[in-house]
Parts: sequence; structure tokens; C-alpha cells
Amino acid sequence: MTKFLKIAAFVSTLIGAGGFSVLATAAVDIQHWQSASGARVYFVESRSLPIVDVQVDFAAGSAHDPADKAGLASLAASLIDRGAGSLDEDAIANRLADVGAQFSGSSEMDRASFSLRTLSSAAELDASLDLMATVLAKPLFPEAIVERERGRSIAGLKEALTQPDTIAGRLFLKGIYQTHPYGNVATPESLARITRDDVVDFHKRYFVASNASIAIVGDLDREAAARLAERLTVGLAKGVAGAATPPVEATRQAHIVEAHPSAQAHVLMGLPGLKRDDPDYYPLLVGNYVLGGGGFVSRLMHEVREKRGYAYSVYSYFEPRRELGPFQIGLQTKGSQTEEAIEVVNQTLKGFLDAGPSDEELAAARDNIVNGFGLRLDSNRKVLGYVAVIGFFELPLDWLSRYPEAVAKVTPEAVRDAFRRRVRPEQMVTVVVGGDGDQAQAATQ
Repeated sequence: MTKFLKIAAFVSTLIGAGGFSVLATAAVDIQHWQSASGARVYFVESRSLPIVDVQVDFAAGSAHDPADKAGLASLAASLIDRGAGSLDEDAIANRLADVGAQFSGSSEMDRASFSLRTLSSAAELDASLDLMATVLAKPLFPEAIVERERGRSIAGLKEALTQPDTIAGRLFLKGIYQTHPYGNVATPESLARITRDDVVDFHKRYFVASNASIAIVGDLDREAAARLAERLTVGLAKGVAGAATPPVEATRQAHIVEAHPSAQAHVLMGLPGLKRDDPDYYPLLVGNYVLGGGGFVSRLMHEVREKRGYAYSVYSYFEPRRELGPFQIGLQTKGSQTEEAIEVVNQTLKGFLDAGPSDEELAAARDNIVNGFGLRLDSNRKVLGYVAVIGFFELPLDWLSRYPEAVAKVTPEAVRDAFRRRVRPEQMVTVVVGGDGDQAQAATQ
């Protein structure tokens, strides 16, 4: 059995024995400091497993893409482990396998995130940290690999752009954000304009210690965590924090229709809605559970699916960002009944805005959110995700501890007030893509 499989089997045994239960049942004590390099560090000690999880976030998401080179942030994040220092991409993969570590990277609107999971034993931890530090600070971005991955990205995007859900999502972002950086979506043309020099310059500008937040959860003490953070950032330039994302302007009501031969019309409705540190966070969170976030117990599901059969599924959600992230309602319906389905959604939303949730609906929503909260913290990796969010968006250190209490205090009046102020029908954008196949069939019958 290889070292990697042995480690996987060992961790699996501990998980089966309840090794991840400690943090789910105890308050999460987040320790915070700033490293000598200028990075913010957030640490949770957890001795339940001989594992250390690390996430390094840079304010280097798609909001920082040049307007004519959308997709640069995502491409840079995907290329960072394709060669670094004296190692090519195969050598990096082999070293990770040798020590049983896992490394991954991703990019979203606000941030680029890089995660490491490794054993806490000295040899494995040291080797894993050295590798991650090299990858973050000294990526090679070989010309041939940049061209290869750019080509793959273009091909993948062209394929995705044949799908109505992809088209709808992109039109929705453009519709609600207009010229704001959150609405700057990649195209085959923008990707084709990206050069290796662009990737190198983006890394040099944004992948710096002053632009970084480090989350650490696992089997080590604060002193060791401090050394870990320094090791990961010592090779980075100190740099300066990236420019703040500009505020999102209010949208104007719009109805955007895009033809597509699909039988199902893909419908998205919404507007910019919620920031991570928003004072309306909890009323909007709890209220949305009643409106469309609670699955089969939500109003939208009851009105659209159960009563009328217009859609198999309908949902709503808020996606908080550094600036106003999307509030979105989504469904798929037959092209021939699209207008009727949209009208039901609009009437359901209007009723919710007018009267808010009932006492019974709100009590059920609060109970479900609070009672399910422990499942959000039942592994070190899940805790890491929350600690990374708290660190990157600079939320209060006791945010996790206060969460259940804050949810429990939400009143029907607070929900109604928040939704009336933040979800304004006169600013909603509606996107409809597809359904032409069903309409064409109906027309011939």
C-alpha cells in the first residue's frame, strides 16, 4: 500500500470513529494576528486528527480582471501549480503524492484561494509547507503551459456557451452589474488576448503578502501556526493591498430574452442584494429560507411547483460578496408557459414583500437554520472554509459563535423591513433563455 493510500485509510478510520465531531459541538476559538510579512492570520487549534488544513486567500478575483482580458484571474489561479521554483507540474504532483498532501486552487469574484491539507507530523508538514510556499511565491508560468491551459479554457467556454443555463447566468450578471467589475465575464475573445506576461504581471501585483489572508485549522499550537504562516509568506513580496472593489450601483428593471432551441426556458430574476458584512445579513438569510431557500417548504416551491406544476424546482438565494452580491430567483419551465411562471414568481414575491413571513414560517426557518448549524462545522475542512471567509472579509472573530443567536433573534418585522428595502421589484432584472423548442412544437400542434 502506498503512503497516500495508507494516510487515506487512517484518516477514514478516524472519521468513522467521530474524529471530526469536536469542533461541531464546541465554540470555535479563532485566534488572529498579523504576520511579519503583512498577511492577516486566523487560526483554530483542533487536535481531533493529525491533520493541518490551510487556506491562503488573495484579493485577486475576477473583479480585478482588466476589462478587455476577463478570465485573467481565473487563469492565473489555475496555472500557479503547473511549475514552480525548480519543479515542473509533474514533480509538484509527485511530491504531493509522496507526502499524502492535497493542494487545490480556485478563483471567484473577490478572491483567489489556495488550500492545503497535510498530515501534522513534522516530516510531512515541513515538506508540504515548503512546496506550497514555492508554488505561491515562485510559479514559473511556462509559455507552453499557459498556451495549453488558455486553449483549454477557450474550448471549454465555447462548449459551455452552447448551454442555456450558462448563457442565462452570464446575461444575468451583465444585466444586474452592467459595467461594474462583477459583471465582467470571460469570453473566448478576452481569453485569447491574455498573454504569459499578463499572467506574470497579475501574480506580481496581487499575489503579495499585504493582499493575503491565511486561515489555519488543525493539529498544532499557536506558536507553530505562526511559524507556518511566516513560511508561507516569507517568499512573497510585501506589496500593497489591492484597490477596493467599487460600490455597486442600483439596477433598472429589465427583461432580457435570448433565443435557444431548448424545450425548457431557463429563467433567472434578481438584482444586487447583499454584502458579507451587511447589517441586513440575518433578516435576509432567514427570510430567504421562507421565500425560496427552504426547498419544498418554501413559498416559491409551493406556488410554482406544488400548486401549478410550472417547474420541477424553483429557488432563491443571496450570494454575499465584498460589495453587493447577487440575489437570484431561478427556475426552468416549458417555453410555452414561461410568462405564466414568471407572473406567479412575481406575485409570490410581491406577497412576501407586502406581508413578510408568518410567525409559523419564521419559527420553522429559524429552527431549521439553527439546528442544522452544527453540520456546517462537522469537519476541519468546513471550519476552515468559515474561518477563511471571516478572515478574508474581516468579519468579527466571534461571528460563528454569534450566528445561531443572531438567527434566533430575527423577527417577522425585521425580515419584512429588510426585504422591502433591499429587494425592489422596480430594479429586478429578468433573464429568459431558451424554450423555443417547446414553443415551436406547440405551434405545430
